[in-house]
Parts: sequence; structure tokens; C-alpha cells
Amino acid sequence: MTPSPALLLLLALVGRSSGQTVSLSCTQVPGALVQIDAGNGQVFGVNSAGMIYTLYGNSWTQLPGALIHVTVGAAGVWGVNGGHLIYKLVGGDWVQTAGLLKQVDAGGAQFVSGANRNDDIYCLGNSATVSVKDDSGLPWVNIEGKLKYYSCGPLGCWGVNSADDIYYRHSVSDCACEGSRWEQVQGKLSMIEVGSDGSVYGVNSIGDLYRRNEISLQNPLGSSWSQVTFASQKFKHVSQDLGRLWLITVDQRILKCLL
Repeated sequence: MTPSPALLLLLALVGRSSGQTVSLSCTQVPGALVQIDAGNGQVFGVNSAGMIYTLYGNSWTQLPGALIHVTVGAAGVWGVNGGHLIYKLVGGDWVQTAGLLKQVDAGGAQFVSGANRNDDIYCLGNSATVSVKDDSGLPWVNIEGKLKYYSCGPLGCWGVNSADDIYYRHSVSDCACEGSRWEQVQGKLSMIEVGSDGSVYGVNSIGDLYRRNEISLQNPLGSSWSQVTFASQKFKHVSQDLGRLWLITVDQRILKCLL
């Protein structure tokens, strides 16, 4: 990655319904990415050429291979390539697994989920994610409905469809990753990510960033959306882990914000 000078930014989190404003301290991280994912204290990303990177301290280290989407979480490190083939990082090597996905998420309780090129939704239970082998035929479970992006965390799973409608999946667990039913949530987002603490962030079609308010174990759907405003900045991707918000701008800059 080509280094770029660090830039300290103050960003405002604005609650549309309450008028609340919270300042976030953000630093520009050297490099350029089109997608990023943080989990288990690790950060991975891919650039526009499909090169894969992981962050050690303040430096990016390139991994072998090429992917269009990478994810890290309790289920390990997974990714999909341009042909939608699925891989898991095992012992420093990418091991191809059964199935085809365009987007994958490892943020659940040791289970993996994602969507394929037809917006069909799948998940893989925790017993299968920990025993991946070269020749393993994995028992992917097809979940009813259609989504273009699907992400899970400790308090449930969220997704968006081709019309940017937002949905929450009820009764998802480590032993029943398919859940029970969908509930539509007010708003429009083009991508959505569940953080390692259950927080939910998303980006809409024009690059505006939003956070879901008042999510808890008792109320996993939360209450409303707050826009995170950055003057003229627009965003492509977001991820959250261990009190840090990771952002990719539309021009592929990387921001790290302390929550």
C-alpha cells in the first residue's frame, strides 16, 4: 500500500430525532481500500485490485491471494473471490470451501453467513465452520428471502435487499443460524454491518453513514437511526470492533475513529 499522511478529523454523530451531537476523533490510516472488516481485535481489507491486507499496529501486511470481500470474526477469517468462490484462512493458507457467495460475514457466534449472486441468503453453523478441510462439503443452510448484503453479531443479524430495504432476522443463534422470521426496519441502506458488540452501522446509496440507536439485549432492533456527519465526506464501507469505527470513503481512504 502507498503510505499517506495521517489526518486527524473531528466527526459529528447527529441524532435526527433527539438533536444529540457527539464528536468522534478520527485518524486517516495510510493506504487505500474498497472494503474493510474488523473483528476479534483484527482488521482485514481488500483494495480495488483484489489484494488482501491485514493491519499490524499501524502497518498493512499483504496476504497471498485475491479477494473481493473479506471478513473476520468468531468463526475465523473468510473471503470470496471474483468468481464468488469461498475461502477460509487456515494456518496462513486460503482453503477453498464448498459453495458460492458474493459477500460473506463471520461476525456471528462462530457461524458464517452471506449472500450469493442471486441475492439468495445462506448461513453455516458453528460446528461446520471449525472443521473446514480442503474436501469438505459444507452444510450451508438456505434462508428464506432475498438480500444483497447480510451481517451478523451477538444480538442478531441484519441485511439489506436490492431496493435498499432493511431487515432484522429473529431468533438467530450459534446452533440455529437460519433464525425464524424477518422484520422490516424503517430506513434505506445499501450496506449494513453489525459490530462485535452488537452495534449496527450502515451506508446509504449516496454515501451517508448511519448508526442504529439504543440496541440492547432486551431491544435488539434498537429505536431509530442517527446520521454520522462528516462535512462533505461520503462513504462506501463501515465496520466496528473494540470501540473503533473503521470507514472507507468513496475515494478509498481509510479512517479509524474512536467511539
